[in-house]
Amino acid sequence: MAFGAFDGLHPGHLDYFKQAKAFGDVLVVSVGTDRNVEKIKGKKPLFNQDERLDLVSNCSLVDKAVLGEEDDFMHHIKSVEPDVLCLGYDQWAKEGDLRAELKRVGLENVEIYRLKPYEKYRAKSTITKTKSVDF
Repeated sequence: MAFGAFDGLHPGHLDYFKQAKAFGDVLVVSVGTDRNVEKIKGKKPLFNQDERLDLVSNCSLVDKAVLGEEDDFMHHIKSVEPDVLCLGYDQWAKEGDLRAELKRVGLENVEIYRLKPYEKYRAKSTITKTKSVDF
């Protein structure tokens, strides 16, 4: 299971999906709700949650895309019952805290991996949305 806003898919997202897919047979991707994306990133997403969910759902690397929970992240994860959680290199979750929360909800055998960046200073939504391009 992987998580993110996915506000416009780019090569960094595709690499994230490829890395996550290597840890299991089925890749479930949780797309952040508009409210949570705004809360975490401090601004509204460019694309709404239904558009972002549709983009991720149509990616051939993703077996199933689901919309994230507004408040109870552990309930959301527990409903999927993943064997593995894959975190992006820049995601806010701390592995130790996440492990404790997983144990609290009865998912103590879930493995957690922090994935590597694709191109740290190039393929990132905040960069691609703010960079001007001359044609």
